[in-house]
Amino acid sequence: MAAIVSEIMSRQVIGLEPAATLEQARTLMQRRHIRHLPVVEQQRLLGLVSQRDILAAQESSLESGTNGDFLNSHTLADIMTRAVTTISPRAGIREAALYLQKHKYGCLPVVDKGKLVGIVTDSDFVAVAINLLEVLDNQLAGEAEIDTDIDDMETELNQSREDTDSGSPE
Repeated sequence: MAAIVSEIMSRQVIGLEPAATLEQARTLMQRRHIRHLPVVEQQRLLGLVSQRDILAAQESSLESGTNGDFLNSHTLADIMTRAVTTISPRAGIREAALYLQKHKYGCLPVVDKGKLVGIVTDSDFVAVAINLLEVLDNQLAGEAEIDTDIDDMETELNQSREDTDSGSPE
């Protein structure tokens, strides 16, 4: 059975309402070490803001000379991406990974019955890859042990044959 998104997604989604300021979002992202922030209202996904979105908005305000209190005077609703691609918790992780890669997304919010239930990020897929590499390493190490055991048995068998052929007692 194929692995599904609900097995690897983060269930404790950190989000903010659209009226939150960019400064609140930036602070929350820094404190929680996250790069994507769902914009939610009553568990419904309204949009998504990334660190890049906040940096781009801040840079734009610097270029126009209006930076002053920009992050405190603008809300997530001002800059959020509204047309957000989402995924079902029952979708396959391979499908999700291919979608992230193809579209160069950093995350996919996980929505079930209209409610935000999780988020799956590129970091989640790196964790999956690390786990798979560990399994592969263990399998390869096991095969190496089997090869060594077979070589040892062949050596013992050959030694036993030589002893038998030379007429020496066992």
